[in-house]
Amino acid sequence: MDRFSNILLKWYDENARELPWRMTNNPYFIWLSEIILQQTRVEQGMSYYFKFVKNFPTVFDLAKASEEEVLKNWQGLGYYSRARNLHSTARIVANELNGKFPQTYKELLKLKGIGPYTASAIASICFDEKTAVLDGNVFRFLSRYFDISTPIDNNQGKKEYQLIANSLISSDRPGDFNQGMMEMGARICKPKKWLCSSCPFQNSCLARKNKRIDQRPIKSKKLKVKERKISYLVCEWNSKLLFRKREHKDIWQGLYDFPEKHDHLDNLLGKENFSIINSPVPMTHILSHQKLLIEFQHVRIIDPSLIRLKGNWASKKVDSGLPLPRAIEKYLSDKMA
Repeated sequence: MDRFSNILLKWYDENARELPWRMTNNPYFIWLSEIILQQTRVEQGMSYYFKFVKNFPTVFDLAKASEEEVLKNWQGLGYYSRARNLHSTARIVANELNGKFPQTYKELLKLKGIGPYTASAIASICFDEKTAVLDGNVFRFLSRYFDISTPIDNNQGKKEYQLIANSLISSDRPGDFNQGMMEMGARICKPKKWLCSSCPFQNSCLARKNKRIDQRPIKSKKLKVKERKISYLVCEWNSKLLFRKREHKDIWQGLYDFPEKHDHLDNLLGKENFSIINSPVPMTHILSHQKLLIEFQHVRIIDPSLIRLKGNWASKKVDSGLPLPRAIEKYLSDKMA
């Protein structure tokens, strides 16, 4: 186990990318980076990290911001519950914990939006706690190195992988070890086009020896993607569009999209109070668990006081100031530019 740790740390010391959050052990910046990088590639998340650090340089600044400000800064990154949880936890840390993050894995887990992976990352990197991280990169690397056939997406698999990771982690440098494991999976032991010739573990990797790299890791569950139809009314008046805030617990909660067409246009907009600008514009937008089949019906309103739809009239430019889902942002960029 010590040999594994020593090889990994030596490789990490020589090959680690110079990422901004690796230049600090401030838990606020580590926490920000870990939340942003969930389900997100480093190349995409980097600009968001810099944006948040610039606009919210301390946890107190983030706590004072409105939810709309936080969502606007998060716009385009997806999985918006991460941003809402980020904001909620910032308020708890700032207002209830005097701006100080808990220093142990168990205490960090009590904060909203911080699961085992993020708690392990913060605890090990910032406070040298010997607790191993498990993310997609680490699961993949371990499953191949030990040629493990246990699925990674059930409770038995998660427990098994956690035991293995905990047995390997360095006592002296737990934070660097965890980052090295993630770096190995992200840059060498990739899902496809793995780079065995550059891997320091190539001679001891069991999946490589057994010619099963392409079969690891194993998942028992297949994500079911449901189709969902949405018919939007894009109401224009005086060079502005009508946006509505999504309040209910659903996709894009807290963001702004357009009112939906749920009745005849005459009933929604007032008879002879509108003109149709063009036929419905179709768009397919893929989320992690839903395939959205969207139609945008663009109409021009004569008297906004006569329509039955509620919302905010705002600029039809993408940078209107409102936090927008990617599908709405794309429609505005393509059709309103």
